[in-house]
Amino acid sequence: MKNNPIIDQIISNASEAYVNLTVDELIEQALKNNEGVITSTGALAADTGEFTGRSPKDKFVVRDELTENTVWWGSVNQPFEKDKFEALLQKVIKHFEGKKLYVRDAYACADSRYRMNIGVVTESAYQNLFANNLFLRPTAEEAANQSPEWIILAAPSFRADAEVDGTRQHNFTILDFSKKIILIGGSGYTGELKKGIFSVLNYTLPENENVLSMHCSANIGKAGDTAIFFGLSGTGKTTLSADPERKLIGDDEHGWSGDSVFNFEGGCYAKCINLTEESEPQIWHAIKKGALVENVRFVDGSNVVDYNNTSVTENTRVAYPIDHIDNIAVPSVGTAPRNIFFLTADAFGVLPPISKLTPGQAGYHFISGYTAKVAGTEAGVVDPQATFSACFGQAFLPLHPAKYAAMLGEKMREYNVNVWLINTGWSGGPFGIGKRMSLKYTRAMITAALNGELNNVEYTNHPVFGLAMPTTCPNVPAEVLNPRNTWADANAYDEKANHLAGLFNDNFKKFEEGANQEIKDAAPRAQRTS
Repeated sequence: MKNNPIIDQIISNASEAYVNLTVDELIEQALKNNEGVITSTGALAADTGEFTGRSPKDKFVVRDELTENTVWWGSVNQPFEKDKFEALLQKVIKHFEGKKLYVRDAYACADSRYRMNIGVVTESAYQNLFANNLFLRPTAEEAANQSPEWIILAAPSFRADAEVDGTRQHNFTILDFSKKIILIGGSGYTGELKKGIFSVLNYTLPENENVLSMHCSANIGKAGDTAIFFGLSGTGKTTLSADPERKLIGDDEHGWSGDSVFNFEGGCYAKCINLTEESEPQIWHAIKKGALVENVRFVDGSNVVDYNNTSVTENTRVAYPIDHIDNIAVPSVGTAPRNIFFLTADAFGVLPPISKLTPGQAGYHFISGYTAKVAGTEAGVVDPQATFSACFGQAFLPLHPAKYAAMLGEKMREYNVNVWLINTGWSGGPFGIGKRMSLKYTRAMITAALNGELNNVEYTNHPVFGLAMPTTCPNVPAEVLNPRNTWADANAYDEKANHLAGLFNDNFKKFEEGANQEIKDAAPRAQRTS
């Protein structure tokens, strides 16, 4: 690491500063520090302390001349005074004095044209192992000559004084786009490092490089055709993008430059709750030496992880380098996408299992970022709960969602990309009455779309959502393609479809001001029912 005065100062004042340790050395340090234990598969298991997930209410962005008129201010991006940030930064630097610290060179963006060098300082070896696994890893020669563009200072043992420091409580994550610093205090949850850099790229790439940043997975076929999968938790993003016939580019964060889709990261951060070899074989086999599992518990009297144990949190996680997975693209770069899939698990049973979107509809559903979660376990008792997350990653968007949606529409047209809405949720009725869409059918629909087998079939438009639904699809019964036909009571379907349309429209009101007319015209239209 070269030429960063803040990191140089921190290293010089530390009791010990370990720079760019190997994976074996980091594991040795973690065990020596009592930060974790080794599991039966050779992974390091560590607890992240008080926080076992991100704390979005304690995330801030420094408001200054650069960000004043560009950042989407509000509950996602809370403003922080630059003088307060400077004072807090100095406190953290002082806090590091006399401590054992771990320093790492890393970078983001697998497309070398957009490479962003990162310097990471952590108090714990397990945090540094996470940084090694999730960010891209420079060679030893590159690291020796690398100057970080952005730095992350992670101090979980530092507790802010909210009244003095301007935070909400003792923990915080603060992004300063002018100083190019991510300051993390009071939380040992490693996801703050990962999503801090993602938030940075969600600002810098669209603003400065005309690159669309995306919260998605991506894979590439044998013919060099790239596909992108967007979807919130529970929609099947990980499962459906893990295709044995296609190589994985990445599972979570990507950029679309125009002629390339590229991974931001060098690893995966996967949920472990109820993990089995049968349900997620890729993840299961990736949990080996070098992987980091977080906040898990063990089968009594053993070091075998009990993935069903949620006594610490339901958000148990594993972080591993992407090369722990077979069948990956090397480097993690693909061509411009031919197909984009928006995945939703519609528990209302309204949306078609597959539909083709116009650019306006793609923008509307991208901004909406819809899925629905089941609210109860008794059949037919509790209505599903609609969930909307703009651009399928609202918590990480420094810019207005309409900015990303407009870029998506532009690139769709330029590269003649097909965008599909895939409902992996319920058919034949809502949760409690209908059944979950068969994974076999969903895979068949995606395969047909990828192979171009839906390019010349007949389509019919959904009366409320206006979506183009194919009337035939290879290896899928025709009767499941139109959701209204799967319900025993067509009038009940119409009522539920109008209800869901209302939820979409209510959610979209807060984005209307920034959206163009084409996107606004793609809103669903409730129909009168007889």
